[in-house]
Amino acid sequence: MAFGLRHHPEEIGISLDEHGWADCSELIQAVNRRYPGFTRDDLERIVAKDEKQRYAFSEDGTRIRASQGHSIPVDVELTQSVPPKYLFHGTGEKHVPAIEQEGLKHMSRLYVHLSWDRETALKVGSRHGKPVVFKVHAGKMQEDGYVFFLSANNVWLTESVPVQYLERI
Repeated sequence: MAFGLRHHPEEIGISLDEHGWADCSELIQAVNRRYPGFTRDDLERIVAKDEKQRYAFSEDGTRIRASQGHSIPVDVELTQSVPPKYLFHGTGEKHVPAIEQEGLKHMSRLYVHLSWDRETALKVGSRHGKPVVFKVHAGKMQEDGYVFFLSANNVWLTESVPVQYLERI
């Protein structure tokens, strides 16, 4: 589901509107091609139990979208928010030299993803090898004109984080 809703909807046979919404029936049919017997109840269970709350249903329950993490251009209708003084970013050790030289870039996604706390960032970094966590001076960035968004599933998003706002911890 994440692959289709965040990266390549055409490869699983669904379409997204400009805000990233897919028709639930269309998604269920697409998943059924690979996992026969997949139902609306299964979809609702996945959305409800996803610990990261990656997905959201529309108010009428007929559409679904990923809350953030897209590599395709969609407007998930984020609201600009004032970040806390510090946020955190977890990565693998192999990425540290580039980050320390160039800062954090969104790479293939639309935004850099930042966490509220060090522990969450550490978990994220662990998915990429030996974890390293950077403290992001988000309050200072915001004062300096950088824009932050808070996704529906409480992930902080910004376009980039220049080196001067990073502190390796």
